[in-house]
Amino acid sequence: MNLLSITLLQSAAAGAGAPQGGGASMWIMLLLIFGVMYLFMIRPQRKQQKEQENFIKSLGKGSKVMTRDGILGTITEVKDDIAVVRIDGDVKIRVLKSALQRDPFAAAPAPAAKEDKAPAKEEKAPAKEDKAPVKEEKASEAAPEIKGGSYDKNPEKDGKSSYQK
Repeated sequence: MNLLSITLLQSAAAGAGAPQGGGASMWIMLLLIFGVMYLFMIRPQRKQQKEQENFIKSLGKGSKVMTRDGILGTITEVKDDIAVVRIDGDVKIRVLKSALQRDPFAAAPAPAAKEDKAPAKEEKAPAKEDKAPVKEEKASEAAPEIKGGSYDKNPEKDGKSSYQK
């Protein structure tokens, strides 16, 4: 049953001469539900769309991007609605700009900071830590024994490995 039929059945049960109370509260609840839906669903979606449009407008040579399919690359050329993305080495693909999004693994671009009167101080590189020597294990200690047989290379059989029981 839908909401209209439930409301009609309630009004018929209450009688024709009795004044109906609660009709206004129903409308208030409906408006409240739509208001909450707008705040939690529609508004954030519009914000995301606006950010995506701004990103597409700002695409340029050297931008790190990800396609909708998850392919990561760097833009080498931008034309009207198409961008040429270098994936690896000399591998390049042509992609619609609308199918690109910001590379989630790339460092976030620094926000445009207001110019300070004093020049920024250069930070010193952190001192390199000495690494502890790595303990080398013998081959016999690293490989566990196989019970019931051994797995080894037999040079007499052209260097092919074989399993012997």
